[in-house]
Amino acid sequence: MTFVSLIYALFLLSVFGIYWCVKQQWLRLWTLLIASIVFYTSLQVQYVPLLLAGAWMTFRLGQAIAVPPDWRVEDWQFAQQDWNRRRLKVLWLGIVLNLLLLLGFKYIPFLLSTIGGLFGWTVLQTSAEWTQNSLIAPLGLSFFCFECIAYLVDVYRGAPAAQQFLKFSAYKLFFPKLISGPITRYQTFATQLQTLKFPSVDRLAEGLWLIACGAIKKGLLADRLGVLVDLSFQNLQRAGSGDLWLATFAYGLQLYLDFSGYVDMARGSAVLLGFNLPQNFDFPYFSTSIADFWRRWHITLGDWLRNYLYFPLGGSRQGLFRTGLNLMIVMTIAGIWHGAAWGFIVWGVLHGIALVVHRLTDVMSDRLLRLKTFWRSVPGTVLAWILTQSMVFTSWIFFRLPNLKDSSLVVQRLWGHTADAQFAQKVYLEAIGLDPLQIALMLWTLVALMGVAYAIERTLKLQLNWHIKLLLVPSCLFAVWLFAPEGSLPYIYFDF
Repeated sequence: MTFVSLIYALFLLSVFGIYWCVKQQWLRLWTLLIASIVFYTSLQVQYVPLLLAGAWMTFRLGQAIAVPPDWRVEDWQFAQQDWNRRRLKVLWLGIVLNLLLLLGFKYIPFLLSTIGGLFGWTVLQTSAEWTQNSLIAPLGLSFFCFECIAYLVDVYRGAPAAQQFLKFSAYKLFFPKLISGPITRYQTFATQLQTLKFPSVDRLAEGLWLIACGAIKKGLLADRLGVLVDLSFQNLQRAGSGDLWLATFAYGLQLYLDFSGYVDMARGSAVLLGFNLPQNFDFPYFSTSIADFWRRWHITLGDWLRNYLYFPLGGSRQGLFRTGLNLMIVMTIAGIWHGAAWGFIVWGVLHGIALVVHRLTDVMSDRLLRLKTFWRSVPGTVLAWILTQSMVFTSWIFFRLPNLKDSSLVVQRLWGHTADAQFAQKVYLEAIGLDPLQIALMLWTLVALMGVAYAIERTLKLQLNWHIKLLLVPSCLFAVWLFAPEGSLPYIYFDF
């Protein structure tokens, strides 16, 4: 069951009806939990017990962290110190268990293969191949574990712990966000649960509109772009430099439309059930610095990295060198989080270097008035945008091709490499039906439309009213049903 499917539409409609027909909160929580289990069962039934066990473990550890100190003892200062040490041990236990869960399912084959290749141990390499082929990681495991860690840290910092496993498990397995986020906090979910009420007409229209927009992004745009991207990157030996640039550009747009489309549908589904999930994208391809890009791209992951990694490491409070080191550590971990391959690590390191360069540029601009004035001018803003997006899009090569052998080949052939004679015939004319120039024009037209939407929303501050949104929803969904390619591609972030 995927979001862009008739089965999901019927599923969501059924959950919506049952959910709002019952009045008691505990019945609604049971409805959410059962619906979430059914949703995940349709994808990977074998891992439902694992997710429930992980939620139970986190729930119990959170309660253990939240146990108050015993003030009745005579030496209360010693008791408080002992209490803090115990809480810290429980916190680290929860963090380690979640990291081991991630390590066991996602990184064991990579570690075995790396160690085996480094020392020439064929046994480890064989074990890595067997594990890679035999062990399938649970969908959404990275998001699941990151939310668990965030919850435990929040409780340690003073947030109230969950007292009902039903409420906590309904939050952890909430089906709109279960597979690919956005990453949320339990306290936000619990607060919204206290003020839950049937959505007003404008909120219902907003939920349906988000679902329709997400379906357009995924079904009509991302999956179409995915055809070109897959054909190009699966025929690297035949593709020329122009073809690789075109595929890289298309992949950057595909990834954004695919993931933001998922988040739109997740947020729309949540709105119909009375919840607000956080926004995860804010026109990231119009950012003029890499720091601004990370404030707009995968916003909830960026917040997680800042709150639970960057700030605990010291943030920017301990000098320029330490700030740069912290940025490199955080972005390297961000790369590792996305997947167990060297390409993801390289991608994270590249973004870390870009953030360090941006920080150094900021420091220089603060000291040199001319440089600061230039970056604020129109030519400086345009140059900053070009540099930022060039870095972002070229680094996507390592994200799309995490095998360094493939990604290195693409980088080597970005300039001066001629395509195989049959590449254009097979890929552009026969498979897609458009020549490279037409495809490039369509991609830039898509960027221009995104720019118009950005200008309308951010500059003119205009929004469609709920009447128009409600009228457009059937047309959008019908267009997806009519024009989406057969056999829709899986969501890209399902792999993470």
